[in-house]
Amino acid sequence: MQLVAPETVTFTKSGFCPGCGHGLAVRLIAETVEKMALNEKLITVVDVACGSLNINSWKFDTIMAAHGRPIPTAVGVKKVRPQNPVLAYIGDGAAYAIGMAEMMHVGIRNDNIITIVINNSLFGMTGGQCAPTSLPGQVTTSTPHGKNAEKWGMPFQIEKAFSGLEIAYLARGSLADAKGMNISKKYIEKAFEKHMNGEGFCLVELLSPCPTNLNMSPVKCAQRINEEMLRYFPLGEFKM
Repeated sequence: MQLVAPETVTFTKSGFCPGCGHGLAVRLIAETVEKMALNEKLITVVDVACGSLNINSWKFDTIMAAHGRPIPTAVGVKKVRPQNPVLAYIGDGAAYAIGMAEMMHVGIRNDNIITIVINNSLFGMTGGQCAPTSLPGQVTTSTPHGKNAEKWGMPFQIEKAFSGLEIAYLARGSLADAKGMNISKKYIEKAFEKHMNGEGFCLVELLSPCPTNLNMSPVKCAQRINEEMLRYFPLGEFKM
């Protein structure tokens, strides 16, 4: 059976690194948007990091925000264009480090936007540095001897930080294999449904491979998600 690409995805000569999860997330979001007939309505906000390449992949109206600021930018867009669905797309480093204050306050306010966080356990575009999501012992460019969890803390789990907040939806999926992507797509669809119903803040975190910065083959990097990342980042729906 021949697979047909979503009409809202275009293929460019340059883009994400081979084996990167961003391209998979791009397709899942595009398929969801087409299924819900939101192609001409969706406004996306991307970070200046790896996710900025989505501008060359999506055929959606897209705004590039300052590093770590797609979420407050998306809130502003939603306030001036309340009739449009609005999506913020951001990496784990930007979301849970430089953009953490904005992340927490959008949750406190339960602002009606969708946020997709790509969690590859490090900063991608800036060189593979340690992030709040980096695993204990993980070697990065800023922790060449491995992350010292006693010094730098355990991996940040958004479901624990948001446990006391009344937001519309919070889930974590995986881009490691076909099963994980099918489940992740269902989470993305549910986030869009709740957003369109005006229920409030919807966040879907996706565990993603990053072969370039982890210095692994794409296959090994995908295996790492199931063998290592799931110990610290359980999959499932946490707020429904």
